[in-house]
Amino acid sequence: MADKTYLDWPFFEDRHRELAAKLDDWAASNIKGINHEDVDAACRDLVARLASGEWLRHAAVDPADAGSKLDVRSLCLIRETLARYDGLADFSFAMQGLGSGAISLFGTNDQKDNWLPKVRSGKAIAAFALTEPQSGSDVANIALEAKRDGDDFVLNGEKTWISNGGIADFYCVFARTGEAPGAKGLSAFIVPAGIPGFEIAERLHTIAPHPLARLKFTDCRIPASALMGKGGDGFKIAMSVLDVFRSTVAAAALGFARRALDETITRVQERELFGAPLFDLQMVQGHVADMALDIDASALLVYRAAWLKDSGAARVSREAAMAKLYSTDHAQTVIDKAVQIHGGDGVRSGHIVESLYREIRALRIYEGASDVQKIIIARQTLA
Repeated sequence: MADKTYLDWPFFEDRHRELAAKLDDWAASNIKGINHEDVDAACRDLVARLASGEWLRHAAVDPADAGSKLDVRSLCLIRETLARYDGLADFSFAMQGLGSGAISLFGTNDQKDNWLPKVRSGKAIAAFALTEPQSGSDVANIALEAKRDGDDFVLNGEKTWISNGGIADFYCVFARTGEAPGAKGLSAFIVPAGIPGFEIAERLHTIAPHPLARLKFTDCRIPASALMGKGGDGFKIAMSVLDVFRSTVAAAALGFARRALDETITRVQERELFGAPLFDLQMVQGHVADMALDIDASALLVYRAAWLKDSGAARVSREAAMAKLYSTDHAQTVIDKAVQIHGGDGVRSGHIVESLYREIRALRIYEGASDVQKIIIARQTLA
């Protein structure tokens, strides 16, 4: 049983505590029997389940409510809880939010009205297309070109490592429009799947299977109305979206770590060694203490960043970077300890701690690798 005492911390309001309790009950009954062998089908199934439970309404703003905004604490609590139950469930929820985040934050009324109700109802799957073969963490180096041609833009170039690539109904694509060199010459567009000149060039496979793809654009024509914000706003839009969702990556890592600790506690109480429970060994007690400490420290950083953003801070780059760096790196450590304590079972294919070991690794890379988070923290500290 995962620790819930952190919900009493002052970062949360009663509505957050109610949300966490309701989601935990729902997930225990509804995140079961997911066949992960067909990842595409699993993600579609999970999006439908999350929509039926009305959880996706937290992933995007309600265009019918002018005061609607993304609540980062809710996003983090949902990701933490879903990750504790199933990595793909977390992924499916997260991508509905990240993939539509630019529309929630910067979309026109028409763009919001067209796409966000579909995201919130699960009728459209979203994707965030930022990374390129030569520009991962270096967003300012994006090369995909969007050239103005009358009332249209024409896209040429590639994106890669795009989550939901191949199953998304639309992609928020960042491209170079050339208003200025580097970061100031990027713009953001909404690109529906299946339009001429846009193809899924390659499906990518990883140690923890997720729908990932390389995208190719060849004279792909989209209307100027697909532009979000103004020309040259792309870098600002991308960073603003990451400023919201980077903390939620840390929350997902926290969920993985909590599940690893839960499995470990059960293991050390039930498993005997030398005629006594495994937990009687002081070395094992030390490992459990380290795991609990890393989890609480991660939670403090995650929910500090989320609370600051919800409290009206314009930017939380430093706090979100700290949360992501610490939580993802230390979740890896917590899960590694869980694998070690489980012995042979810990590396047996299909065991929960083995799957956690594979799931956690990517979180230290996507939405800004750990070393990039250190650069952000250092620069913000020096500033």
